[in-house]
Amino acid sequence: MIQTPAWKDFAHIETWIFDLDNTLYPAHTNLFAQIDKRMGEFISDYLSVDLVEAKAVQKKYFHEYGTTLSGLMQHHDMKPDDFLNYVHDIDVSDLAAAPELSRALEQLVGRKIIFTNGSHFHAANVSSQLGIDHHFDHVFDIIAAEYQPKPHMDVYKKLTDDLEIDPTRAVLFEDMAKNLLPAHEMGMTTVWIPNEAHWSHDSSDGEHIHHMTDNLTQFLHELLADKARAES
Repeated sequence: MIQTPAWKDFAHIETWIFDLDNTLYPAHTNLFAQIDKRMGEFISDYLSVDLVEAKAVQKKYFHEYGTTLSGLMQHHDMKPDDFLNYVHDIDVSDLAAAPELSRALEQLVGRKIIFTNGSHFHAANVSSQLGIDHHFDHVFDIIAAEYQPKPHMDVYKKLTDDLEIDPTRAVLFEDMAKNLLPAHEMGMTTVWIPNEAHWSHDSSDGEHIHHMTDNLTQFLHELLADKARAES
């Protein structure tokens, strides 16, 4: 499901913005399953409920607020630090290094930013394991967003204001289609990286999805190849 990208559609880009989970690494690695499990454990302990009820709370808040964390903060006055530290304390050792992705990122001219609903620690842990952390100029995490998750428009405005990004000269790569809606409204170019999870496809119909691929590395290399052809 790779749409061959044309460089003319990206030649104006100055800022390359990437979601983290299931975007910079393939969803089939199932790394997020560890986070999902630890969320359930934390909620079970924090609310003194069994794991079944904890899982129901976790999913309810995720769908209603964009992140489980946001729901817990609003309904249970939970302080976020302990939650983030616990759920992101995962083993990434099985995550394979991504030298071809690294090579593609190296060739992209402009700033590169990780924009995640997770924590800075999690982004550093994952990107370091992938061997791509040195390519990124900034990580805009849930703490920088003042715990307001994507797809709230205010978060995108804070991202572009704080980092002085011209959204009309930026591109966002995301696995959750609904998180591309605000980016499109601001004038960003969008690239959807779908996976089999139903939440990846929520709001997947519409003109807010400009490009689509299930292989980020191949997409970037084909984009760079078209750039080379255009410049030769």
